[in-house]
Amino acid sequence: MKSFKFLLILALVVASCKEKEEKTAETPEIAQVEQQIEVGTESSIEAQAATNVNYKAETVVPDLSIPWGFVFLPDGAILVTEKTGELIHFKEGKKTQIEGLPEVYVRGQGGLLDIELHPDYSSNGWIYITHASTDGEGDGGNTALIRAKLEGNKLTNVERLYKAGPNSKRGQHFGSRIEFDNDGYLYFSIGDRGNRDENPQDITRDCGKIYRLNDDGSIPKDNPFVDTENAKTAIFSYGHRNPQGMAKHPTTGKIWVNEHGPKGGDEINIVQKGKNFGWPVISYGVNYSGTRFTDITAKEGMEQPLFYWVPSIAPSGMAFVTSDKYPDWNGNVLVGSLKFEYLERLVLENNKVVKREKLLEGMGRVRDVHEGPDGFIYVAIENKGIVKIVPNS
Repeated sequence: MKSFKFLLILALVVASCKEKEEKTAETPEIAQVEQQIEVGTESSIEAQAATNVNYKAETVVPDLSIPWGFVFLPDGAILVTEKTGELIHFKEGKKTQIEGLPEVYVRGQGGLLDIELHPDYSSNGWIYITHASTDGEGDGGNTALIRAKLEGNKLTNVERLYKAGPNSKRGQHFGSRIEFDNDGYLYFSIGDRGNRDENPQDITRDCGKIYRLNDDGSIPKDNPFVDTENAKTAIFSYGHRNPQGMAKHPTTGKIWVNEHGPKGGDEINIVQKGKNFGWPVISYGVNYSGTRFTDITAKEGMEQPLFYWVPSIAPSGMAFVTSDKYPDWNGNVLVGSLKFEYLERLVLENNKVVKREKLLEGMGRVRDVHEGPDGFIYVAIENKGIVKIVPNS
């Protein structure tokens, strides 16, 4: 009897560890050959403390818990999503809770997630939101995309554009970020939902994917898998783990993402039509226990990341700097670190990261970052709020 109990406990421990383990890879254009992974290898460029802190951080929206995403309205107001399920309107020091959201499933990493405005918002008023939802098949929840309009303090014309399935009670990897490209296509991410061995590499299943839709939720005719039998036709790329940062490159117009790896192997990837980004077949990370789940970091037919982090920084949020308010940062990429509680500035040369610098160290877990309409950089920080980076005059 004791031996049976021991085996049962051992099986439960193994299952629990397996549910925790997962992540991805990245590097420019490496030869498409299989490479052996070096467990614990550091990224070639180490993050440095800021050498010239010539700025101050001013709190703009105070007293937020987990501000997952935020956008600026044309009248200067800010809409903020709190992961716990509140949509907040902030203007001239006043917070107002917006009504009319669909029911939000709050579990683990799931809740009210990203928010984005239609590129022609001033004309059509459409707002796009991702959130965890219990609708659909199975117990638990999965990521959904809606659009709605704001009238007064209430969302109206709420439309469900996409709902991933099946539902799961697992709390991991809902994603999710939203971005529009220069052609008006809508991209959004959903993580693998903690099911790394089935979802990311299977295009007949949701999760572990970047999706592309028309702005009304219909499927673009040139999506890569529209003619593939049983495929989820909204998929644009696959083999992703948990993308929580997404931004449009200001020059090329391409969609960039950052995504969580397991222990090591967070990545930056440039999304490409129909491409497989390898999770979990290739990775620069290992299981949280330190054991390997794959022995290779590259494989034919799978894309390499533009950059990868070892150790993991737990990236969230992403923005390109284009403002002349920060001349030394122009063209840089900003990425939040949840794990180390800073904003990372990555300097690029020819699409290669040549320098990493830590900004806003010690202020808290950085969840999102945007360059505002006024050219200033705004950063959402957990258990603090939204701060503005103001260069010293």
